[in-house]
Amino acid sequence: MFIDGSNSSLKAVLLHHENLYRSIPVAYAPKTKETYEVFKKLLCCLRYNENDWKICADLKVIAILTGLQLGYTKHCCFLCEWDSRNRKSHYTRKDWPMRHNYMMGQKNVKEISLVNPKNVCLPSLHIKLGLFKNFAKAVNCNSECFNYFKCKFPELSDAKVKEGIFIGPQIRYVMNDLHFDSLLNINELSAWYSVIDVVKNLLGTSFRKQY
Repeated sequence: MFIDGSNSSLKAVLLHHENLYRSIPVAYAPKTKETYEVFKKLLCCLRYNENDWKICADLKVIAILTGLQLGYTKHCCFLCEWDSRNRKSHYTRKDWPMRHNYMMGQKNVKEISLVNPKNVCLPSLHIKLGLFKNFAKAVNCNSECFNYFKCKFPELSDAKVKEGIFIGPQIRYVMNDLHFDSLLNINELSAWYSVIDVVKNLLGTSFRKQY
C-alpha cells in the first residue's frame, strides 16, 4: 500500500507488486494533514492489522507511521541508530547499530509504531529524485553542467535547477545522454558514476544503454 500526502489531501492506494495491474485507490482525505492521529485512523478504517500489507511511502510518512519524532532529531532513521549530529562519522562510519525496539521516550520514539518496520518499502523513485537533487545542487552554477541543465530543460527556472528540482523523465534523459559525462570534471564524474551505480545495481533499474 502506497501512502502519500500533499498540501491539500492525503491518499492511499494498493499497488501490484509487479506493476502489471493498475493501482486501486482505497482512501482519500481532502484537507487532511500528515499526522500520527490521521494515519492511525486511516489504518484502522482500512483494517490494516488484518491485511498486513507492505507499506510504501516517503521517509516523512514512514517516520510518522513508526512513531518517530519529526524534525532535526538525533536518531531519525527507522532502521538503525544513525546519529545525525555526529557529522565527523557520516562519510566514514558504515556500521551503525540496528534499531531493535521502539520504546517511547528513547531514541526519538514519540508514539507506538503503527506498522511493522519490516513491512516498510522505500519508493525507488523518491530515492532517485533525492540522489539527483543532491548531485545537481552540488554543481557549480558557472559550470558547463549547469548550462546543460538550463539548455536541455528551458522550462525550468534557474532557482529550480540550483535546487535540483527535476522529475523522472528529465532524469532519465540525462542518464541516457552520454555527452553529459564529457561536461563533468573528475570529482563530478566520480560522483555521477556513483549515482548511476546506485540506480542500476541497488534500485534495479538501468536507464543507460551503455555504461
